[in-house]
Amino acid sequence: MSKTLYFTRHGQTVWNVENKICGATDSELTELGRQQAQELGECLKSAMSDDFEDPIKIDEILYSPLSRAKDTALIIAKMTGIPAREEVRLIEQNFGKWEGTPRNGEDFKVAKRSFVDSYDGGESMLRLAARIYSLLDEIRQEPGEKTYLLVAHNGIARMIESYFRDMTNEEYAAYGIKNCELVRYNL
Repeated sequence: MSKTLYFTRHGQTVWNVENKICGATDSELTELGRQQAQELGECLKSAMSDDFEDPIKIDEILYSPLSRAKDTALIIAKMTGIPAREEVRLIEQNFGKWEGTPRNGEDFKVAKRSFVDSYDGGESMLRLAARIYSLLDEIRQEPGEKTYLLVAHNGIARMIESYFRDMTNEEYAAYGIKNCELVRYNL
């Protein structure tokens, strides 16, 4: 039997609304972001019920230390009763000079295709891959069938997706998920 891993992106933030690149900069959840986390918590609570046709099981939530992911995770944990703990490797990529700039800027879109660029003081895709892949390798190698929900960021979603499937640089740069979208992976 294979292990299951779930991933979700934090709820909507102030900078999401303002169309800014958050990266390692902290941006708080909006009211809608809190509502999205509550809705996901309700969905998970229902899906974990024995009354559910094919109940899911989540043993622990691991979350990024940035407040947008932490707050999302703690809302879900409170609603579902799933224990939660911080995992520093889930912090969003530091986009250096691009943080706080428009998310849809053409120069940033091009920069995201370079895996060795540290964005003048940020973190390269290769360094990000090293920390996320090592976390996923550790989870994969744990004995037993423990199931995690990882609560983090869109850049982390992109890197996790690349762990599970081959992607071109263009596919990688374009990949993303919605706020509080739930993705399932088999390890």
